[in-house]
Amino acid sequence: MHDEVKAYYGKILQTSDDLKTNACCVDDGLPRHLKDALTLIHDEVLAKFYGCGLIIPELLSGARILDLGSGSGRDCYVLSQFVGEQGDVVGVDMTAEQLAVAQKYVEYHQEAFGYSRPNVNFLTGYIEKLDELDLAPNSFDIIVSNCVINLSPDKESVLRQAYRLLKPGGEMYFSDVYADRRVPKQLVNDPVLYGECLSGALYWNDFENLAKKAGFLDPRIVEDRPITIDNDDIAARVGHINFYSATYRLFKIPELESACEDYGQAVIYKGGIPFHEEVLKFDKGHVLTKGKVVPVCGNTYRMLHDTRFREFFDFIGDWDNHCGIFVGCGTTTIPFDANETACTESKTGCC
Repeated sequence: MHDEVKAYYGKILQTSDDLKTNACCVDDGLPRHLKDALTLIHDEVLAKFYGCGLIIPELLSGARILDLGSGSGRDCYVLSQFVGEQGDVVGVDMTAEQLAVAQKYVEYHQEAFGYSRPNVNFLTGYIEKLDELDLAPNSFDIIVSNCVINLSPDKESVLRQAYRLLKPGGEMYFSDVYADRRVPKQLVNDPVLYGECLSGALYWNDFENLAKKAGFLDPRIVEDRPITIDNDDIAARVGHINFYSATYRLFKIPELESACEDYGQAVIYKGGIPFHEEVLKFDKGHVLTKGKVVPVCGNTYRMLHDTRFREFFDFIGDWDNHCGIFVGCGTTTIPFDANETACTESKTGCC
């Protein structure tokens, strides 16, 4: 499947207009600071981009970031602007044609951003074989990926490798395509469906179990939306499966528990996170307003206290008073919003 994907993204697709579905697509509803960052990216880099939206977490200044499946480098060059000259961004991709475009414009973007040195580097490699690259364990603050992990034939290895490379308290923040059931093998083996980010999609529950097995004990969904398929032929073949584009955040915090436990704790967002000064949407269940006391489970407490978010919060409580399961954390058995019945036939919304 590696060869099929490399051929699809390196030879068959020449621009994003060549995609046969909108499963991998650009989100036009970007905030102003991200739209402004995109205006500085070279046109050829933008034209060769095939991801879903723009994956930019909070608090990036000075960070060391790894982009899995960096393609033409669009996200890396946007991240470069937010980590600043003192930060670093490393992109990994297996497709020679995509890497050639990314590497072609390293100096162009260095000059566009006014940096005295390039802070972006691209490596040839497979995202499930990061141990074959010269990347030190515990060396990245953040790992991102944009609609690529579904293309990997060994997703468990991708998650294991990501956990190994993250610093303690580091975060994997990424978007991908998920299915509401396991995709039949005959569809998985179809190179077009696979290349279109559909048949390689994990069943969401299998993904969450793999993440926990890799060490990411409490996967948090940030946002999701159902995917429509605007190609009649492809829709006829996969129409019994509901697909979703979703963004997850996973933290490398070994102390996280398998459930949301209540210790009588709370947090107060002090504000000040760039572009989220008044309200921080931490995940789907936690929209944190400046100055408001918000009761949280022990895991959420750690995700804010043991990570780069710590200085922006006041913390109430300790670990001495366990009150049972936390009620109202916002997490659900099924993470997505749309009709979640096992065999629903309809798809609504847009990717």
